[in-house]
Amino acid sequence: MSKRTPVVDPPRTLVEGQRLDQPTFHALYEAMPPGTQAELINGVVLMPSPVGPAHGRAQFPTIAWLSYYVENTPGVEGMDNTSTALGLKSEPQPDVLLRILPEYGGRTQTDRRFVHGVPELLVEVAHTSRYTDLGPKFEDYERTRVWEYVVLALEPDEVFWFVLREGRFIDLPPGADGIYRSEVFPGLWLDPPALLAGDTRRLRAVLDLGCATPEHAAFVARLAKARSTL
Repeated sequence: MSKRTPVVDPPRTLVEGQRLDQPTFHALYEAMPPGTQAELINGVVLMPSPVGPAHGRAQFPTIAWLSYYVENTPGVEGMDNTSTALGLKSEPQPDVLLRILPEYGGRTQTDRRFVHGVPELLVEVAHTSRYTDLGPKFEDYERTRVWEYVVLALEPDEVFWFVLREGRFIDLPPGADGIYRSEVFPGLWLDPPALLAGDTRRLRAVLDLGCATPEHAAFVARLAKARSTL
């Protein structure tokens, strides 16, 4: 007498800690009630708690900082809280992302539902999510080869900037003047105390210096050339 293989019903809702692939996760996520927050990190469902005022206040200047860089860098786009399919095991919703547009040689695509592929730079504001952002997400973003990862951590207040080298994240040291300078996005400069203080004027002033460099001009020209060859 042959043994019958039991039939396992597919999941019908998202539950914290489930192990799913990205297509299954996204189908279930779209079917959840409005306001549901969920992410898939290395095949595991995370359902973060609601975002509090401290997180919201910190995210606001972060968006202002990257938005100003986008204004000065044609071919680059920023997004906030956008579902991003990094691969078959990952669909995070990073607080902010910065990417080179596909028509300018970037490595992502978009449709109406989410971003496909791995953006060049991701940013997370880490308050109640500090463990996740510097633990499972750090490992997942490293595994999927995000080129740069910035974490604005609160209580204690500090900024981490990681760059991918030979498949591993390492700390990107600031310059002697305390300014971080992106390796992936020339001219993207950051004064950490200004970001922590929410000083958007200082953030823009430092970006003005970065965007006035020959490296930034060469980057803009390179993006324009990539666009013209399509």
